[in-house]
Amino acid sequence: MAGTRLLVVALILGLCVLVDAEKPWPSQCSRISPQNRKNCGFPGITSDQCFDLGCCFDTTIPGIPWCFDPLPKQEQEECIMEVSDRSDCGYPGISPEECASRKCCFSDTIPQVPWCFFPKPVEDCYC
Repeated sequence: MAGTRLLVVALILGLCVLVDAEKPWPSQCSRISPQNRKNCGFPGITSDQCFDLGCCFDTTIPGIPWCFDPLPKQEQEECIMEVSDRSDCGYPGISPEECASRKCCFSDTIPQVPWCFFPKPVEDCYC
């Protein structure tokens, strides 16, 4: 009986997470290379279902996932890009404050790539 209640609570919490998924910013979807798309849906998923999961949807390129995980969100949309697109704006060990003073983006979550990098104008986003 307790196991059933626990399962029901887990299912309800899971559904709440799905309902509260936030639609990604356009640059989180358009700036990811097609070959780097990771499937986020299921065969026959609609764009509304995909967006409800917090995923990106693009049917323009056949043979790759149409519903896919977005790039990680940043504080500013201009800072969303694939790691390979980062252009160094600092030096090893730069602080987030020094990086910001250069009007650059900072993300130290991935080692051995530029943590301080130039932003990409949002106009560069073809959504």
